[in-house]
Amino acid sequence: MRKYSYQRISTLLMIALFAFLLVENPFSDAYVGKLKSDAMEVSSSKDSLYVEIEQKAKDYEKAASDAKIDKVWKKMPGYNGLQVDIDASYEKMKETGVFDEELFVYKQIPPKVHLEDLEAAPIYRGHPEKPMVSLTINVAWGNEYLSAMLATLKEQHVYATFFIEGRWAKQNPDLVKMIYEGGHEIGNHSFSHPNMQKLNTAQVKKELADTNDILQATTGKIPTLFAPPSGSFRDEVVQIADNMNMETILWSVDTIDWQKPSSSVIINRVLKQVHNGAIILMHPTESTANALEKLITDIKNKGYQLGTVSDLLDEKRIKNDEPF
Repeated sequence: MRKYSYQRISTLLMIALFAFLLVENPFSDAYVGKLKSDAMEVSSSKDSLYVEIEQKAKDYEKAASDAKIDKVWKKMPGYNGLQVDIDASYEKMKETGVFDEELFVYKQIPPKVHLEDLEAAPIYRGHPEKPMVSLTINVAWGNEYLSAMLATLKEQHVYATFFIEGRWAKQNPDLVKMIYEGGHEIGNHSFSHPNMQKLNTAQVKKELADTNDILQATTGKIPTLFAPPSGSFRDEVVQIADNMNMETILWSVDTIDWQKPSSSVIINRVLKQVHNGAIILMHPTESTANALEKLITDIKNKGYQLGTVSDLLDEKRIKNDEPF
């Protein structure tokens, strides 16, 4: 009886198999053709739009740029490249089924060489493709103009980098805190504003270390940037700062505000020279305080973003820097 059941079950299975093969023979030309047709239908729906995105994406991509030591500008930061995210772009465009370059989704591709990979050297500017500039304000005097400048920066939603003399910071801790709490970046400007080029090794180290100690005690942070007074330095000074984990920052646009020019002179001077990656040097003077609001507005109107020096040196691309 059990043997008969097994035989009956086997027979039923064979009948079912033959019936399936008669309807859908996986080895028949008709069945293979049907599979190919189904695949082509799926491919063509995915398809022409997806293929178009793949083909055109390369026209909108940009290679990453490595950090380097430039013959003229010395140490320069790298800059991220752009690569189109094909799948994400397709997802955004498939709703309409129409190619639209403005719906491209990008991925930033970092360079292979970064600032920290380079030897010690001064920095005069950011990357020439980055549409950002940085205001640097060297502070060793000018207390009476700082509040007005800070108020303008706040109103304009701009963060600057203040390079602060250690001796001044020691005498004005409340002003240092005001600058820091305003969201601005604080850097080292030596302790006593000497000619750093003429100091011996021990004196250079002391100028930098004493200032860092004071600024850390006041803000809780150790500076990562150093601006030599009057732009005077020698290679050893830059190397010492580098050993203390600080980049040496100079400038590419000088307001020469210490000569007390009119506000219009400062504005015109800067606007004639401003460029991608510019580092603009200024001080807390009456002329600069009066010029600052219009200067910021005019710089923005030229299409530049303003940020701290660290923002400027960052490899990340900013929002308004896209291929179209």
